[in-house]
Amino acid sequence: MNFTKQLKQISWFCVLLATPFLQAQDTINRDIKVGLVLSGGGAKGFAHIGALKVIEDAGIRIDYIGGTSMGAIVGALYASGYSANELDSIFRAIDFNTLIQDGLPRSAKTFYEKEDAERYVLTLPFNKFKISFPSAIFKGQNVYNLLFRLTNHVSEIDDFSKLPIPFFCMATDIETGESVVLESGFLPEAIAASGAFPSLFEPVTINGRMFVDGGVVNNYPLDELKARGADVIIGIDVQDRLLTQDELKSATDILLQISNLQTGNSMKDKVRRTDIYIKPNIEAFNVVSFAEGEAIINNGILAAEMKQKQLDSLARIQKGSRILHPVPASNDSIHINQIKISGIKSYTRDYVLGKLKFKPPTSMTYKKFNEGLNNLAATNNFKTIKYQKEKDTTGNEYLKLNLTENPDNTFLRLGLHYDDLYKSAAMVNVTKKRFLTDNDVASLDVMLGDNVRYSLQYYIDRGFGFSFGINSDYNQFQKSLSFINFINRPVIEIPNLEQLNKIDLEYSDLTSQIYLQTLFRQVFTLGAGLEHKRLRISTETIALTQGKTFFEDSDFYSFYGFLKYDSLDDRYFPTKGVIFEGDFHHYFASSDFNNVFEDFSIGKAHIMTAFKLFPKLALQVGTEGGFRINGGSAGGLDFLLGGYGNNFVNNIRPFFGYDFLEIAGDSYVKAEFEFDYEFINKNHLSFAGNFSNIGDGLFETNDWIDAPEFTGYAIGYGLETFIGPIEIKYTWSPDTGNTEWFFNLGFWF
Repeated sequence: MNFTKQLKQISWFCVLLATPFLQAQDTINRDIKVGLVLSGGGAKGFAHIGALKVIEDAGIRIDYIGGTSMGAIVGALYASGYSANELDSIFRAIDFNTLIQDGLPRSAKTFYEKEDAERYVLTLPFNKFKISFPSAIFKGQNVYNLLFRLTNHVSEIDDFSKLPIPFFCMATDIETGESVVLESGFLPEAIAASGAFPSLFEPVTINGRMFVDGGVVNNYPLDELKARGADVIIGIDVQDRLLTQDELKSATDILLQISNLQTGNSMKDKVRRTDIYIKPNIEAFNVVSFAEGEAIINNGILAAEMKQKQLDSLARIQKGSRILHPVPASNDSIHINQIKISGIKSYTRDYVLGKLKFKPPTSMTYKKFNEGLNNLAATNNFKTIKYQKEKDTTGNEYLKLNLTENPDNTFLRLGLHYDDLYKSAAMVNVTKKRFLTDNDVASLDVMLGDNVRYSLQYYIDRGFGFSFGINSDYNQFQKSLSFINFINRPVIEIPNLEQLNKIDLEYSDLTSQIYLQTLFRQVFTLGAGLEHKRLRISTETIALTQGKTFFEDSDFYSFYGFLKYDSLDDRYFPTKGVIFEGDFHHYFASSDFNNVFEDFSIGKAHIMTAFKLFPKLALQVGTEGGFRINGGSAGGLDFLLGGYGNNFVNNIRPFFGYDFLEIAGDSYVKAEFEFDYEFINKNHLSFAGNFSNIGDGLFETNDWIDAPEFTGYAIGYGLETFIGPIEIKYTWSPDTGNTEWFFNLGFWF
């Protein structure tokens, strides 16, 4: 035995005396196998990365890794070949709030799903007329998608001991309470199961067993690591201490305390048997302190550096360094030759592919791939969406998509809203999926308040094929008008009209539609259908007969077509994306209350884009317009500009500086802009302007390109809340010198 070997043995013997990991005598005469145990702890698990940097810099070769929850995520990525610095870069780039909360990009949803997500404050399962609550707040789909991408380079390894560093993680069988070692299968699925914190994430089912967070029973798998042959254990512990009565202030605190009670008693012994125990100072953080990741990582570095001498001594004793298995250079694309779908009973393959918005064979970016998966998740028709890449018997690679349908198919939804046109309203909705056939959904909204309204929808979604829908909507409102341009338009003689300066208008509309629609170029929604409209416009201010004067009381029949595209990231406060809505109606018949009907057509379009000028300042720029062909006396369906808001009936459009319905014409053009400054999170200040030319036969001359006849501006404040936006706008028009205030509370419906 040469002098160098003797020196190593002496050094190793000194380490044994200086630390509590006294081993058998033959340990000195063979290579040292080092096991790394990583506890769970949510965001505090960032400290694992900092400690790994110090361990890695010391030159220690890790031979086994066992982890739980966040420790499983960090451990699995390190075991699959990532360096500590690479993990640092990855974790710093992740928006954990979006990741954990299943934040689905709005642009990934269909129009129906966008409207569904932007109308209701609360959605609860309502099966057999009994309200229930979901089993978890989040599904964890974004977490799964991220783990799939980050571990794709080892996707063919189903025995975790064959990873560059042998790995296992802990999960808890929620049925039996058993602590289970996951060391084979599909790596992203195993990690997701290890981190499925009860009530926060849906349990993960693997081979018929339902798993939740391994930390419920075993948050520090020391014994399991020793059983795999580790001579020396390095432990990084980011668990919370037990809180005092005064510190238990939230439901999260109590849940974590219960979890810590399960494992706290065993930790004293485990700490004693951990050879190099690294305990970062993380008391200032909690399990969701993801925004403070840098500070947590630094605390992990500091804690590991306190064990620097022991780490350096251990590195000198080992007979070999870590064999690097560099992760392949980032390839932000995925190729799919074929998709095999399992688990669907009530939905068709075309429906699933239509939601994914891609058909094999195809290549796409991971961003596009995740958008498709998120769009499928946004339907809420599937409780879990799991997938992996596999090879068939001929060696061809395919995507195996395993879906678990949501057993809940009836939902009770609630909404709340106030605006200056419809006034106050509370909405109750009942939605029934798989109502008459597979892929269908029936939905009834009833709005109760100052103006009772309803919306009934039935839709059969065929994905890439032609989908079929039926709508029935009833709208009504009363409005006091100070401008008589609108009421002059119908062909009706009103005595002493010039003496009126205000009129109370009653407006009601019952519209029923039957239509077909499909995806055009996989991004546009294209459709056509037939429509019946019952339009009544009246006033009691002028009583010609029976106490009311009717300006319109007709049934209109039309066929129509539409084209839509919407990639805005937010409906109310967008910072990026584009929206386009085009619509054309041809009215071919009417009951003709005023005896003036002739065939006429109305076309309209709106396009708007949003983009960031600075991190907190966004600009929205848009234009819109509409026209009527023939039907010169159909004033009830003319374009009516004024007020603020959206989701208005027929051709009523907002326009700053004027009251609702104050400007009228059979054709118009409008340009608009709005600066939105988010000065505090979810708090917005805005400045907006709009400009328009409107009149009869506007496009028959060049008047539409003249300097705008109508202009208006607005300054406002908006707050994002769980019930929707709360907005107040002060608007004025230099044309008239008039000012208007507008207030809105809650999602528009």
